Amino acid sequence: MTSLRFPKKVELADITVRDGFQHEEKWIPTAAKLWIAEELVLAGYRRIEVTNLGSPKSMPQFADAEQLLREIRTSKRIAKHIGEVELTAITIRERAVDRAIELKKAGFGPDRILMMVSTSASHMKKNSGLDHAGYWAEAERSIKKAHDAGIRVNGTVSTIWGCPIEGPTRLEDAVAFTKRFLEIGADDIEHADHDGSAPPNRVYDYFSMILDAIPDTSKHLAHFHVTRGWGLANVLAALQAGMIRFESTLGGIGGQPANFFDGVPVAGTGKYYYQDPNNVGLVCTEDLVVMLDEMGIETGLDVDRILATGRTVERIVGRRLRSETVKSGRIPKTTTGL
Repeated sequence: MTSLRFPKKVELADITVRDGFQHEEKWIPTAAKLWIAEELVLAGYRRIEVTNLGSPKSMPQFADAEQLLREIRTSKRIAKHIGEVELTAITIRERAVDRAIELKKAGFGPDRILMMVSTSASHMKKNSGLDHAGYWAEAERSIKKAHDAGIRVNGTVSTIWGCPIEGPTRLEDAVAFTKRFLEIGADDIEHADHDGSAPPNRVYDYFSMILDAIPDTSKHLAHFHVTRGWGLANVLAALQAGMIRFESTLGGIGGQPANFFDGVPVAGTGKYYYQDPNNVGLVCTEDLVVMLDEMGIETGLDVDRILATGRTVERIVGRRLRSETVKSGRIPKTTTGL
């Protein structure tokens, strides 16, 4: 019998405080964001994504970006760990990169920023306001500036498996975009299924192509949405292809930035892509870590603490979230009396 082959150890990042909350249509207090970031660090996470440094006019959830970064840096609860933690902020445009650099000079900026290209021309324009030529030029300038300031840069490639505007896309285009990002200096690449278009067989095909072209697994990070319910299946497919780095959100929250906030319409990234605006979200952190634990794959994380944090996130957002393991718990490790 042939057994499935998986890595013995993986590296997980959590992006609840940024991607998770960007779709929330109500203000999440800064103190709550800080508490979640602290709990993630105390649970063993060493890579967390915490804010967006773009304009708070279009995404008011991140009006507290500077305050939150400062409070995480100075938190007494995680003071002994903060030097080991990589904090990421999203900086889609060059203005946001400049802001990250200024914050870094002030002593509380991000360690890593994220820039993003979509293989789909229409999604590229909607997400950034630029066409591909304009964005590549901006990204090349921005990566150099960020490196000069001591900030790592992630290059995210989106619409790999499909586009919510244009429909089907070509995997080969995403491979080419990955190579281009690395050529202009990106430190690592997030391979993103932002609209839940990726079926597991094509996830396996794509990451096999990527790792054949660029075998260094430290350069690659998988990001799956669960719009159609395939998130953990896609993690499994990516593991089989050889991927070892993944990111997720507590409760599986997140998705397209909110275009309605605290009772007021805002820009976000425009009209929601789906009829049900809440049918979005990412792979659920709680379910992911429990699944990997049951598979015997080392994560270095405190699973019970993550489950407890997930229960509190449900209270923070005020509704039941997608986590199955928050409801059902872990699989018992010992038998009890019958």
